[in-house]
Amino acid sequence: MTAKRPLRSTAALVPSPEEAMYYTDKLLQYPVRVEKPDPLFAKALQQAIGGIEGEIRVCLQYFFQAWGSRGPAKYRDLLLNTATEEIAHIEMLATAVALNLETAPLSMKEDVAKDAAGGSVLNGIDMRHVLSTGLAALPTDANGVPFDTSHVYASGNIAADMLANVTAEATGRMLATKLYNMTEDPGMKDMLSYLIARDTYHQQQFLAVIEELGGLDANLPIPNSFPQASEAAEFSYVQLGFNRDGSPPPAGRWSQGPSLDGNAEYSQRAMEPLGGEPMLAPPRPGGGAQTQQMSDQKEDGMLGKAAHAVQDALKS
Repeated sequence: MTAKRPLRSTAALVPSPEEAMYYTDKLLQYPVRVEKPDPLFAKALQQAIGGIEGEIRVCLQYFFQAWGSRGPAKYRDLLLNTATEEIAHIEMLATAVALNLETAPLSMKEDVAKDAAGGSVLNGIDMRHVLSTGLAALPTDANGVPFDTSHVYASGNIAADMLANVTAEATGRMLATKLYNMTEDPGMKDMLSYLIARDTYHQQQFLAVIEELGGLDANLPIPNSFPQASEAAEFSYVQLGFNRDGSPPPAGRWSQGPSLDGNAEYSQRAMEPLGGEPMLAPPRPGGGAQTQQMSDQKEDGMLGKAAHAVQDALKS
């Protein structure tokens, strides 16, 4: 007979690094309850899952930043810890979507009986919640567009990534506050209140990393490892105005006084073109252009001369 394993404390239930990368205890990070299911709100919640401001985005962003992190290990650990929390937020929101769909009509007939116009196409719900998932969440935004990772930023520069993360948390918190104001369901407001609070902390967390690295003045310009002597310093701290009459744009902290990195003084000037008109060679034979495009352009003066010189060089 197999001996029973001894009971372990709660702390001992957490797997060691040798046992697992992630673990689950099947419990939500925070309670999710819906008192009055609302399929239309379920569609709105999709933005917080798969939208560009959503939890899939920040989850992947923090994971990829962590997986490519070089330097002090504590920053990698911070990102991994936060990314793992975002998985829990996806789970909460997906649960909220499913709970809000529990009264969704499963047929047009079911809803048409109430509204001759087809219930405004099932009251505006996401049809894929009915057709594709069995009344469950999708990895999409509120318009049904699949999340495509195009807004996952992981540069390998700790300061650049932290600032990108602050922006991500700011837009995520803004979305959560809009969702909070969109519903009257007490359970949904409670869940969103929690997510809003976590967004507040995550903003503070990433700003604290910047502070620990010396603050903005020690980290600007990003990357600070590139020698500023190699950049066109005349344009490093000047605001260029593009008003047609040559007048300067409205002045602000960004156009006067010491720069935030303390390296110079801000100034402003009207933009003046410093380059000439671009001159491209005629299309090359076999490139798919029209014959008229490849005609003699000598009548175009310097443009023609420059173009033919480039073309002759290519032929040789």
